[in-house]
Amino acid sequence: MRIHGAKQQRVAIKRASRNQLEPVFKALDTLGNTKWRVNKRILAVLDRIWASGGHLAGLVDREDVHLPEEPQTEDEAEIQKWRWKVKSVKKENSERHSQRCDVELKLAVARKMKDEEGFYYPHNLDFRGRAYPMHPYLNHLGSDVCRGILEFAEGRPLGKSGLRWLKIHLANLYAGGVDKLSYDGRISFTENHLDDIFDSADRPLEGQHWWLGAEDPFQCLAVCINLSEALRSPSPETAISHTPVHQDGSCNGLQHYAALGRDKLGAAAVNLVGGGKPADVYSGIAARVLDIMRRDAEIDPAINLNSMHAKLLVDQVDRKLVKQTVMTSVYGVTYIGARDQIKRRLKERCIIADVPQLYSAACYAAKTTLTALEEMFEGARWIMAWLGECAKVIASENQPVQWTTPFGLPVVQPYRQLGRQLIKTSLQVLSLQRETDKVMVRRQRTAFPPNFVHSLDGSHMMMTAVACKEAGLNFAGVHDSYWTHACDVDEMNRILREKFVELYETPILENLLESFQSSFPDLKFPPLPERGDFDLRDVLQSTYFFN
Repeated sequence: MRIHGAKQQRVAIKRASRNQLEPVFKALDTLGNTKWRVNKRILAVLDRIWASGGHLAGLVDREDVHLPEEPQTEDEAEIQKWRWKVKSVKKENSERHSQRCDVELKLAVARKMKDEEGFYYPHNLDFRGRAYPMHPYLNHLGSDVCRGILEFAEGRPLGKSGLRWLKIHLANLYAGGVDKLSYDGRISFTENHLDDIFDSADRPLEGQHWWLGAEDPFQCLAVCINLSEALRSPSPETAISHTPVHQDGSCNGLQHYAALGRDKLGAAAVNLVGGGKPADVYSGIAARVLDIMRRDAEIDPAINLNSMHAKLLVDQVDRKLVKQTVMTSVYGVTYIGARDQIKRRLKERCIIADVPQLYSAACYAAKTTLTALEEMFEGARWIMAWLGECAKVIASENQPVQWTTPFGLPVVQPYRQLGRQLIKTSLQVLSLQRETDKVMVRRQRTAFPPNFVHSLDGSHMMMTAVACKEAGLNFAGVHDSYWTHACDVDEMNRILREKFVELYETPILENLLESFQSSFPDLKFPPLPERGDFDLRDVLQSTYFFN
């Protein structure tokens, strides 16, 4: 476990019996037991793009942006604009430098490993019980570049269902709205683009460049190559595939809140209930934001300053603008975090050149998005508020919030005030940061809801990993994205649904309250929030729960 020197977490782990932690060790062994290799064809394409200057398929440009020339004027407004631009360009160049270093490190590791028959990623946990590969640069938790370069070392025949899933997976990676269609719609998309897929596989850099239009271009190219080989073989169903096929939770944090609160409305919005096509929570929030902005745009700017921002942004509102904010809302995103996320999306679109105006517009869009979220997910808000209140009660007694996950892992929130300790040596005085005995009350409270949900999604992933191993599947997990061979996706889907239902059939909130009351018998905790009447077993029949 990555405990970063948190003493109480270390003590809690050491106190736990070997028997209690056995499932956790089993899950980490399973994740570390998956054998990987480098996809040499993708690496060769990547090397060619990088050698010719990058700036393609999401790779950073290897050249810096030129600094704007100073205007020959006395006009203070023009000079101020120029200063803003210089500051912005310097920031851009600094970011480009970091990204170049990152790409070089990833490519260096890939080149070093490309002739290995296979390699493994040992995993460890953060304090909440989420698993991470321990190698820092090239791993499947990383960007599209990393995921495109990596594939399972073991190949398995596609079979009939594997061929179907490979086509769906290609549509998911191409995205741009295609990934929101029904499965039949996604298969049709892939079958309608077979010429583009063959062209991308045969001539990735000389042909029509169809794969470059994908949201995850390198992963898309890898699947184009795999699918082309399969479809051109005499028997596509016996073709061997090394491609990991992903099944992702739909706004997984909200799925956990909906299950905790048995919230029917929330459950329907995040695909805990079956439907003809996937419900898209991000589009739902975007539609609500658009309604609010249209209403604001009709108001006289003299009465409401937001009217000007609404008119400017009304054509920019889509699921992509709000997606990151919605996704992180359940993990406690603040207004400032939401503002910065939306500002980045607006900056990418280059519709507002004026920097102060971009900032103001992002402020307005962030407030509007958070308002829409509060209106749509009331059930989640009640549980978040209850968790926060419990944490406040405990932290007010100068105690950290601690709990045991359903998977048996003890968790202690590490947020304590830091003190300084001065060490005098013959050469200098060193100042060391040390944990004090005083907890950070506000941080303990605000961090508890997201940390608790992270501990639940970590438990779900580890339960699924162990069950997949027992069923003979290769499994890799990235928090709420579960990967296996194309031929095994149906089996993994069955397992992950069963494990989710098993997880939430235990009285999680009741157990949590009971553990708090037994640890602090003199403290008064708020009553449990009211729950709805959603039937958890509906998840077993929900086609798009993970998809």
